[in-house]
Amino acid sequence: MLRWLADHDRSDEALQTLAHLHAHGDTTDPYVLAEYDLIQSQIAEEHSRKKITYLDLFRGWPNMRRMILVMAIQASCQMTGVSAVQYFGPAIFARLGISTGTSLLFQAVNAIIAFAGTTVCILTIDSVGRRPLEIYGCLFLCFTFAINAAIIKLYPAGSDNAAAHWVFVVLTWLFNFVFFITSGPLSWSVPAELFGTAMRLKGVSVGAMTSFAFNTMIGQVTPIAITAIGWKFYLVFVVCNLGNAIFFWCFQPETKGLSLEDMDELFRDHPLFVPGNTWQPSSQLEENAREIAKRDQKSGSVGGVGTVDHVEHVV
Repeated sequence: MLRWLADHDRSDEALQTLAHLHAHGDTTDPYVLAEYDLIQSQIAEEHSRKKITYLDLFRGWPNMRRMILVMAIQASCQMTGVSAVQYFGPAIFARLGISTGTSLLFQAVNAIIAFAGTTVCILTIDSVGRRPLEIYGCLFLCFTFAINAAIIKLYPAGSDNAAAHWVFVVLTWLFNFVFFITSGPLSWSVPAELFGTAMRLKGVSVGAMTSFAFNTMIGQVTPIAITAIGWKFYLVFVVCNLGNAIFFWCFQPETKGLSLEDMDELFRDHPLFVPGNTWQPSSQLEENAREIAKRDQKSGSVGGVGTVDHVEHVV
């Protein structure tokens, strides 16, 4: 929002919004001024370029790399198996002999769990980071599908092992809880923070198109697969979740603490293979903020160089 304001000749409102985000409304805060200058510089650079088209999203390796990551994040979210569980829960539970009425009740519990999981994500994403949530989340989802596949195979409809059936239900609830801490919200929040102002609308729209394309595919395939191969369909999501975790470990850079103005540099200079690298952005907002504070202290416009608690930089 604040970048939109700055991009539409409403700079005062943009500065006030930034101050509310980072400094409790103090528009003279050094950090706020440093990020405000960075945003204005980025917008000026974007205005100097020609109008962005969809082809520009894929022009040059940095942009291509960014779009591959965005589309992979959205596709991987659908390939966790969440749509199969949510859309066809009654059919899946029926493989264990659970009635449709009971399975619909279980699905209602899933909705409450989804809300709780998303709340946890909001509270932890800025401290834990995006990358660990994606990697470990997918590994846990892989585990739940592997155990549930075994349960459906060993204790199908007609089995009198109630304990095994309850384990299946609880693991399904845990799957949803972890999904909505990790892949669910991150599949939308991460792509939105990978683009500067000029490219964000088009870039996010391509990611959304990818999500709905895979969602449609899962919706068409799942009922056929459940009927044809039963528990073996769960193995597809075991493999996909494991593959997702490996992909994110290899190729998803951490964006926690970065500003949107750092993203072009991130995909231009950050090594493709992520583990073990020590890349840092050149913007150095904290250092710029300290320089502004020292300058203002000398000029007398600020009473002293203090520190301000900041929220997540990506806004």
